Amino acid sequence: MRDQLKTQLQILGVCAITLWSIQLLNWITDGFLIQFGIQPRTLVGLRGILFAPFLHGNFRHLLANTAPFLVLGGLVMVRRIMDFFSVSLIVMVVGGLGTWLIGGQNTVHIGASGLVFGYLGYLLFRGYFERSWPAITLSVFVAIVYGSMLFGLLPTMPHISWEGHLFGFIGGGMAAKWLTAKPKSAG
Repeated sequence: MRDQLKTQLQILGVCAITLWSIQLLNWITDGFLIQFGIQPRTLVGLRGILFAPFLHGNFRHLLANTAPFLVLGGLVMVRRIMDFFSVSLIVMVVGGLGTWLIGGQNTVHIGASGLVFGYLGYLLFRGYFERSWPAITLSVFVAIVYGSMLFGLLPTMPHISWEGHLFGFIGGGMAAKWLTAKPKSAG
């Protein structure tokens, strides 16, 4: 148990250091890296599916994403460390493609919030798909603590990628369906 927790903390630590290092480089280069975000319906914009979660407009943007990324990302790893990598990949692809398909013309979508909303979706739906008491308890806990984030799925704030939030959340729900253990049938 202690070794697993140590590994989880190391993974999250490396992720946080990577995000902050990339933001420092972006700041030093006066925002040069932003061009690698998701640019909807452009061929070059597809590269953003891979790069957008690592890019942020400024340090405040990154700071807003760091804490929920670490907490929800850590909760994704509670059952298996590999879930973190699988969920992240599914969310990046589903969230990125969805954003690329419906994002506004001449926009660039960046930030780890798509991953954060993906982790939220995964954790909320995992209890439903797995139907075990630990998974349901975790889903209820996440709903109570982070449920207000669901308002971020709506297009209410300018310059906030609700598309990234929405499709990240959908990707998290899909990951929950695909990755959770099937409920045991009675009988």
